[in-house]
This record gives sequence, structure tokens and C-alpha cells, in this order.
Amino acid sequence: MIIDKDSAVTIRLSVIDGTGRVLESGKTPVAYLHGYDNLLPKIEESLQGQEVGFKLNLNLTPEDAFGVRDESLLRTISKKDFPPGVKVGASMQGYNEAGEETVYTVLKIKGDQVMLDGNHPLAGTSLKVSVDVLEVRAATAEEVAHGHVHGAHGHHH
Repeated sequence: MIIDKDSAVTIRLSVIDGTGRVLESGKTPVAYLHGYDNLLPKIEESLQGQEVGFKLNLNLTPEDAFGVRDESLLRTISKKDFPPGVKVGASMQGYNEAGEETVYTVLKIKGDQVMLDGNHPLAGTSLKVSVDVLEVRAATAEEVAHGHVHGAHGHHH
């Protein structure tokens, strides 16, 4: 069976950033529902039409991975408006200037100011991606309705 929309695909996925740091080792198989933006678009595009046994190596630019850094997504808030107990490096939800819900990472707490970053933690990072296709099957109606694969290596309810 070839990989197409509504395919349940099991892969081994290895991801290394531009500094050589392993972000995903590929030791544990991962299942995803093809055609539902469950992987980065360039990876899904490259897997489209392939089958079990296909191997893929991609070098992704920041634009093809998690985007370039956007300095306008940095913001500083007063510590009095900050939830107690949250530490540097933690993620928290908030709203950007446009009123859209955004996930922020706490960069620094200095005096009465808290510095937040609304960029994805991997924004601005190039990635080396390796994929081995292990299994391809038709997704169940329930998996399609939920937008993800269930069972082994997939989502568990």
C-alpha cells in the first residue's frame, strides 16, 4: 500500500539540529495519520506516494521546519501579572498583541520584569531528518474522525 491521505503510517523518525544535538533518536516507532499536518509539511510531501521500506533523509531550513525567529514575538510583562511558581524555561499560554492565544517560553525573570518568547523553541533552527517507513495501512473511520492514529505507536484514549 502506498502512503496517501487517510493512511496510518508507522515510521522511525530521527531528528538532529544544526549543532548536532539529537532531538529525536528514532528508537521508538511513531504512527501518524497522513494528510492531516501531523508532521512538518516537507516531510509529509516527501512521504506522499511512498511505501514500506522507503528511507528518507532531508535537510530542513528553518523556513521548512519551525520557521525563522520573529523578534516581535518577544515580550516583557510585569512580575505582578505573572503566575506564581513558574520558572525560567517553562511554557505558558497567553495572548499576543493581536489577541491570539500563543504559547510563550519564560526566558528570564529579572527584578519585577518577566521576559517571554512566543517563538517555537526550534524557530531559526535547521534540522536533519531521517525517516524509515515501517508500516502503511488504511486508517479507520474513527482515526480519520479524530485526526490521529490509535493503538500501537499512536494515540491512546
